[in-house]
Amino acid sequence: MDYTPFMREALRLAERGRYAACPNPTVGAVLVRDGRRVAQGFHRAAGQAHAEVACLKDAAERDVPTVGATLVVTLEPCNHHGKTPPCAKAILEAGIRRVVTGTRDPNPLAAGGAAALRAAGVTVIEGVLERECRDLIADFLIWQTTNRPYVILKMASTLDGRIATRTGHSRWISSERSRLMVRQWRAGIGQCGGAVLVGGGTFQTDNPRLTARGKSAAEPHPLACVLTSRLPEAGENFHLIAERPGQTLFFTPPAVANSRRADKLRACGVRVLAYGRDSREGEGERRTADLPLVLTTLRRETGCPYVLCEGGGRLALSLLEAGLVDEFRLHLAPRILGDDEAVSLFAGRAPENMKQSLPLRLCGTNLFGGDAHLVLRPENGAI
Repeated sequence: MDYTPFMREALRLAERGRYAACPNPTVGAVLVRDGRRVAQGFHRAAGQAHAEVACLKDAAERDVPTVGATLVVTLEPCNHHGKTPPCAKAILEAGIRRVVTGTRDPNPLAAGGAAALRAAGVTVIEGVLERECRDLIADFLIWQTTNRPYVILKMASTLDGRIATRTGHSRWISSERSRLMVRQWRAGIGQCGGAVLVGGGTFQTDNPRLTARGKSAAEPHPLACVLTSRLPEAGENFHLIAERPGQTLFFTPPAVANSRRADKLRACGVRVLAYGRDSREGEGERRTADLPLVLTTLRRETGCPYVLCEGGGRLALSLLEAGLVDEFRLHLAPRILGDDEAVSLFAGRAPENMKQSLPLRLCGTNLFGGDAHLVLRPENGAI
């Protein structure tokens, strides 16, 4: 039997738990009987029932028999007792005779569910839509294998690859619905203690708030991080300094971080941290910043699990070159500037052949709000 359609259903279900499941993996499950889905479940939030148990509960509420049925789940069922009991045990108690999984659990403490089920006589089929299922838990894989946050790069571009006019005007390239989606991402990232990162140019030009507008003031917004070689004055009219200094963090070269301007910002509640080295004449901030150290420090000092990088182009390219972009979300707007002097999506490299390009893997496309939304990942990435 082809379980691919059911695994796709499980993948779609799993996305409903995105961000709320953090720091756990995002997982979905469906119960199959007589060739059709009869129950479903997903991991709603950390500490709550895993997808398999939620699916079995749904079956019970629907009065659907589970004995002899097939469970299709995006991730290998866990085999340990953490905040919840082992899913492998619940599957056995439900009388499930076949389990179809997408990918193995990368957490050594929870892995082993497939082997335990096989030992008990359950048929286990592994690797159905494995790449898609690994993409689903790409954030969890980063948390398991590194000490940095999961990095999402978001950019909006015209069809000819421009992110602003030659004067720097960029409002708005993408549609209102696309921008609303970005605010929803910020809300999810803020919910689990994540951050939005921008470069100094974006901070100075756009004066962003980097909030999940539409949320109540009581709900958490993402931490605002700015990577820059030029700090603002404490009294300048920037939204981040005036409206939420306690949630704002500047990463700067050492000399800037030790300046009086930095001390005045700290007195307002803004955090200023020194990373990398001081730039020499002719060098840009992206060449002097230690991006891996910025990210690991952000994770260590704030517990930040996600970083949503929203520009600009120089910072985005630096992250890509350093292999620090785990997911690239590009909003391609049906607009053309046709101006060689307009700001490019990426610029600053000088490859001599195509082998020196930065390869990406296209893993998702859809039309939304009049824009084309592309999801890409590094072709040679660890995940």
